[in-house]
Amino acid sequence: MSTIYRSAGGRQAVEQRYRDYLDQWQVPAQRRQIRTSQGETFVVACGFEDAPPVVLLHGGGTNSTIWLGDAARWSQTRRVYLVDVIGEPGLSAASRPPLKSDAYAAWLDDVLDGLGVERAAFVGASLGGWLALDYAIRRTHRVERLALRAPAGAGRQKYGVVVAALFLTLLGERGRRIALQLALGPTTDLGAFIDYMLLVHKHYRPRRDKLPIFGDEQLQALTAPLYVIVGAKDRMLDSQGTARRLNTFVPHAAVVVVPDAGHSLTEDGEAIHRFLTDGLEP
Repeated sequence: MSTIYRSAGGRQAVEQRYRDYLDQWQVPAQRRQIRTSQGETFVVACGFEDAPPVVLLHGGGTNSTIWLGDAARWSQTRRVYLVDVIGEPGLSAASRPPLKSDAYAAWLDDVLDGLGVERAAFVGASLGGWLALDYAIRRTHRVERLALRAPAGAGRQKYGVVVAALFLTLLGERGRRIALQLALGPTTDLGAFIDYMLLVHKHYRPRRDKLPIFGDEQLQALTAPLYVIVGAKDRMLDSQGTARRLNTFVPHAAVVVVPDAGHSLTEDGEAIHRFLTDGLEP
């Protein structure tokens, strides 16, 4: 039984629902398992094989289902690779190496090598944004450009909503629903997908380690074109601090602060598509 789940049955339920989503997806795609130093990594690939590649990295506590809507659009002009992050509730290995090491960059090296990709654009959300930034800092030559939604690593983490969630989960499913809404933000409408997220968080053990904050010199080392969108009402991360530090230390970055948005951002898919396709700032 994987230690990232509370039970073997819970793991099976989460993974089966995930497979159901993939089976219902209307976009022609291939599913692959890539061998890496951290165990097997599950990747869904779509789009023309000779199109320029983009790697999608989801946030913590979820998997590549969050990208299905956007990937359908982005695959019109890009070869899209939806990568299940290790240690998260997808179909990749349960490995969680130290965040302050080179391990995640080495893991992404293995993923790209296994896909036959030398250099790619990256789109990351939350933890996936942290992973993309870490990779761009450590492996500058392999990153074409970065588009990030509410990325961790530039602004501090907030813990008020985490404390509130611990108490709310004692109320069962109703409490978990309220906690999830608090975490994602005031304008988030996940529709029926909220039920899947509740299933995940019922059975999944979230990471407890603190995400490292990148230093000023590390941010200054970023050379790839960078587009970042954050929500002003983000209860998980200091979005104002994120915007301020990126504007200061990565002056070529395009940083957008959405006034009424929280941690979950889903309305900028077309802007990211322009950024990926035309090479222009949204």
